[in-house]
Amino acid sequence: MASTVHVLRHGEVENPEKILYGRQPGWRLSERGQEMAKAVAQWSTSLPIAAIHASPLQRAQETAAPLAQLHNLSITTDPNLIEAANIFEGKKFELGSGVLKHPKMWRYLWNPARPSWGEPYEEQIARMLKGVFAARDAAAGKDAFIVSHQLPIWILRSAVEGRRLLHDPRKRECTLASVTSFHLDDDGAIEGVTYSEPAKHLLPKK
Repeated sequence: MASTVHVLRHGEVENPEKILYGRQPGWRLSERGQEMAKAVAQWSTSLPIAAIHASPLQRAQETAAPLAQLHNLSITTDPNLIEAANIFEGKKFELGSGVLKHPKMWRYLWNPARPSWGEPYEEQIARMLKGVFAARDAAAGKDAFIVSHQLPIWILRSAVEGRRLLHDPRKRECTLASVTSFHLDDDGAIEGVTYSEPAKHLLPKK
């Protein structure tokens, strides 16, 4: 049952204050994020999609909605696909915000390889693999989409492709509404990864 599981990062979130929203509930897509979700759905038209799974967070569910509508499928909510836990969740965390200047925060930064400020990378890999294989099984030989978040997606891809998990977050190849596709062989092993940006034309200009 060779198939492909397309792992979609959610679209842009309405977040003018640049808060690190993490697992907080209630963060919705911006208008541009909604357009991104529609663009991905249109891109997927020719794919044999038979299952759509998504993180329980609102931004992921909203990103999955146009896909579900187009392919006439229901969305299966999978907690394994949730954002990585992070001690800085809820704080303003953009360049120059000053959050890392506070000594009380330093105790969380002692081991970037783990990382010590959030969910260990190995745990992210384990649960994301569960999510990928659950979607593969649900699709029963066809393709599946799962909607998740940047860090878990990038860490899973890094593990599959044999890269170090310690990395520079600015260099992740996982833009908003991008699709990281894991191709599985007849035995269910991941034999390759491809990357696409169906909503590239909608990405904010740097």
